[in-house]
Amino acid sequence: MATFAEKVITFHKNLSFNVPLGENIQVMNPFEENETVLGILEKFYTKFFSDSQSRRILLGINPGRLGAGATGIPFTDTKRLSEECGIETASLQTHEPSSVFVYDMIKAYGGSEKFYSKFYINSICPLGFIEKNKKGNWVNCNYYDYPQLFESTKEFIVSTLRQQIAFGIDTSVCYILGKRNEKFFKEINEEARLFDSFVVFDHPRYIVQYKGKQKEAYIEKYLKELKRV
Repeated sequence: MATFAEKVITFHKNLSFNVPLGENIQVMNPFEENETVLGILEKFYTKFFSDSQSRRILLGINPGRLGAGATGIPFTDTKRLSEECGIETASLQTHEPSSVFVYDMIKAYGGSEKFYSKFYINSICPLGFIEKNKKGNWVNCNYYDYPQLFESTKEFIVSTLRQQIAFGIDTSVCYILGKRNEKFFKEINEEARLFDSFVVFDHPRYIVQYKGKQKEAYIEKYLKELKRV
């Protein structure tokens, strides 16, 4: 029987999204034939998820370029990989603000090993998107930023969430990161009936960017809900 780690690794190695999105939006798939990311992926999940126990899921929006888009691990930049997870990435160096909050929260929970024994983090859409802005630069794009993009990704989102539930995810409750994210997740969940209930947290990026002085209070809000497990 495959472990939770083996199921996660296989899932990510097979992620593919081929729906046309127009010339100004592109899919960002950090797992596609990227040896650095695949190496990190295998080390991380093998270290923390090599068992068959059930976990609850936290869902962000979709990977950003400096977090999961670079390392393959949601809300985890290379500094947190090294300092909090014990995984070195000499050939890659990234800093992602959301990762700082998430790992401060994980540390307050009891550390990476304890946290990941109970929880699995991914995104509502497990692949990211970039769009060309008015200056011609490619920047992060969310799956819900445009109605057409949301409609184009909905079937993929439902399919990949179902695949992840099959890892051994407790569907009695899930945790949604971001209040705008909640709106679109609610629509998806009402149609697909994936989870019995959900709890919404302010998104780590919002907290870091706009509520930095209240970070400890937000960590307490997260812990209050997560420690109900």
